[in-house]
Amino acid sequence: MHARQEILGSAAVLLSAVSGSAAAQSACPPGAPQVIVYHAGSLTAAFSQVEKLFTAQTGVCVVDVAAGSVDAARRVTAGKEPCDIYASADAEDIDALLKPAGYADYSITFAQGAMVLAYNTASKNASTIAAPNVAFNPPAQVPPVASDWYSQLTQSGVLIGGSNPFLDPSGYRSDLIFQLAERRYQVPNLYNTLVGHYTLTRTGDVLGKNFDYQFTYEHSAYAAYLANPQSYRYASLPPEIGLSDSNLNRRYRQVSIEIPGLHTEHSQASVRLPATRVVWGLTILKGAPNEANAVKFLQTLFSDEGRKIQQSTGPTPIVPPVVSYADLRDLQPALRGLVRPVRDER
Repeated sequence: MHARQEILGSAAVLLSAVSGSAAAQSACPPGAPQVIVYHAGSLTAAFSQVEKLFTAQTGVCVVDVAAGSVDAARRVTAGKEPCDIYASADAEDIDALLKPAGYADYSITFAQGAMVLAYNTASKNASTIAAPNVAFNPPAQVPPVASDWYSQLTQSGVLIGGSNPFLDPSGYRSDLIFQLAERRYQVPNLYNTLVGHYTLTRTGDVLGKNFDYQFTYEHSAYAAYLANPQSYRYASLPPEIGLSDSNLNRRYRQVSIEIPGLHTEHSQASVRLPATRVVWGLTILKGAPNEANAVKFLQTLFSDEGRKIQQSTGPTPIVPPVVSYADLRDLQPALRGLVRPVRDER
């Protein structure tokens, strides 16, 4: 079977099993003012602190749900779970999934980052996967991958762990990275070969034990290093591959991945998502049950204090957040002065 079909077929089998696995905070006290926030897991460190700040300032209780961004999109649409704010690890999810199905009017791009190659000192080829003679001293100094990194990942027994591409942008970004790598290095069948080394990780799997490498967000890799400085390592990818440069969006968009749609009445059966610079996007959903509190939350998130929190935890805030001219008119009036309109927000 085609390697891509194998990995996507496995993802489909796990789709229903993994959906709904995200954890929510305890419910707010009956009658208490609240706001419901569904966000990417990569935003947990930042949002948990912003939520505490917001509640301290306003007295509004936050119901927090962290999940894979595509999983979250399906839960608040087809699953009819109440939600005010949806924040995705890929702003494209709002434009490609929520807007066409009638659940969102706009997308605010508010943070940016890059993909890196993470590994453990116990991973296969750990001593050669990064370029030589470059010290690993994050965040100030992170070595680039070795010139033959892609070849090392395709050696016998090497496993590249990752999340379900039907549920999570970090999963489908691995697929996009494989496509970009084949285009850059012009190695016949490199994409298929890399996909053949990709394995869906499960709860309890350990980097360096159950799998050797993982494509992850730079700020997430740095946090993992701080938690395990003895053995956690990561290397930067070339800009043409690491989805780290907005100036390369035209090049990135030459590759894409098709995933199942939302499975709602007005959604497409499948959606094609192009590769873009790694940016996080959010929206207040149409018909949000607590719209006024959602606006207040975004005012806190985009404030100086909120940005300082994002800067300290990652991903890097975009100051000010940006929105397309087409979407600007649909923003709540109180938010329009907090964003910068652009012709192409990504």
